[in-house]
Amino acid sequence: MNSFFAMMSRMKYIDRWALMRNSRNENLSEHSLEVSMIAHALAVIGNTQLGKALNADKAAVLGMYHDATEIITGDMPTPVKYYNAEIKNTYKDIERHASETLLRMLPAKMQASYREIFEKQEEDAYLWKLVKAADKLSAYIKCVEEEQTGNLEFVRAKEQTLQHIRKLEIAEADLFLDYFIDAYGKNLDELTGGES
Repeated sequence: MNSFFAMMSRMKYIDRWALMRNSRNENLSEHSLEVSMIAHALAVIGNTQLGKALNADKAAVLGMYHDATEIITGDMPTPVKYYNAEIKNTYKDIERHASETLLRMLPAKMQASYREIFEKQEEDAYLWKLVKAADKLSAYIKCVEEEQTGNLEFVRAKEQTLQHIRKLEIAEADLFLDYFIDAYGKNLDELTGGES
């Protein structure tokens, strides 16, 4: 039985931010789409603003599947996942096992194509950096949105996430913040230019 895509569809059942009170729950499917779109945008920014030749389509696909193993592992909170080197390394092993489990759910002739997505290839190292930045930008956007609802639970996470993005020193991510992040604080009328 080839159950890969049936498993992928279960992303919608994996909630994120489990240790924090949310005004609106976010699931892994929503997060993966947002990361995919942002990773694509970062590659386009690199190409159009910084003179690079990045494969934006591949960045989007890497972003789409970047957390797919969480269908099996669940979303482990960041403070736990990175508590110490031993836990971090053990979790990496669990992720590799989950990745292999998912790949085996594909027809044999398709597995190599998806292995290139699930296993980080050296030639895609910079695209993976963009995906990591997109992941952090998505988290930052979540914090902004929660703060907009008056949820103070995300104030510290917002500060820490922005610091983390800046520490990545990825010009594309800095430009994304400059170009797009302020719009996330606007209401629908402000976004569309309509009257409130």
